[in-house]
This record gives sequence, C-alpha cells and structure tokens, in this order.
Amino acid sequence: MTAVNVKNVLKQYRQVGVQGTVDEASPHRLIQMLMEGALERISMAKGYMNLKEIPKKGESISSAISILDGLSVSLDKDAGGAIAENLEALYDYMKRRLVEANINNDFKILDEVTALLIEIKMGWDAIPEDAKNAHQEKDKYGV
Repeated sequence: MTAVNVKNVLKQYRQVGVQGTVDEASPHRLIQMLMEGALERISMAKGYMNLKEIPKKGESISSAISILDGLSVSLDKDAGGAIAENLEALYDYMKRRLVEANINNDFKILDEVTALLIEIKMGWDAIPEDAKNAHQEKDKYGV
C-alpha cells in the first residue's frame, strides 16, 4: 500500500465512522478495521431488515457499500497486480449484491456478501507478522 493509499484509507475510515484508534493503526490494521466495519454494517442491516426498519436498513447497507469503496480505493494495483484487480472486481460484485439485497430485502444476499468478506478477511488476517512489518518498513522508507 502506498502512502497515497494509506491516506485514502484513513479518510474513508473516518467518513464511515468506524470506531478505533485510527491514527495509531498500521495500514494493515486499518484494512482489518474497515472489513470489520463492513461486516458490522451488514449484520446491522439484517437486524433492521428483520425489524422492518427500512430507512435504517438502507443506511447500514449504504455504509457497508461506502466501506467497500474505501477498500477498493486502498488497493495498490501496481504492486498487487492481478490479485488487486481481482479484489477490486470482487468488491464491485459485493457492492452490486448489497444494492440488490437492499431493493429486495434479501437476507440470503446479505449472507452471501458476509461470507465473501469473511473469506477475504481471513486471508488478510493470516498474513504473517514479519510480512506485515516488512511491508510497513518499505512504505516508511520508500524502498
């Protein structure tokens, strides 16, 4: 992740109102926090859908879509190559599915997007500490 991408992630993180210590978080942790925030918003949308609170459901889904936008913007396509492009396509697919879930009040679609996001997050969470630290040092010193 480049310095520009980190700034975009920080901006997106603050815009969606996810709680946490943003200023002290590493770029890796920021991405984790965004994913956690998206999962939380989707869960909230399911609850609101169940309660027939349509405006709140729409707000939660809209917030999840905004978070996915932030995740997409944070991708470094130069360094990430095909993986970054595939993630961008997957984030776009999830956003479209969330719109469909909102329109149709479809719990199954929310579950589908949740499962996809959990799968991505599990991969992100499994990145070894030394790889995270090496990447942070690279960003810090520009090498």
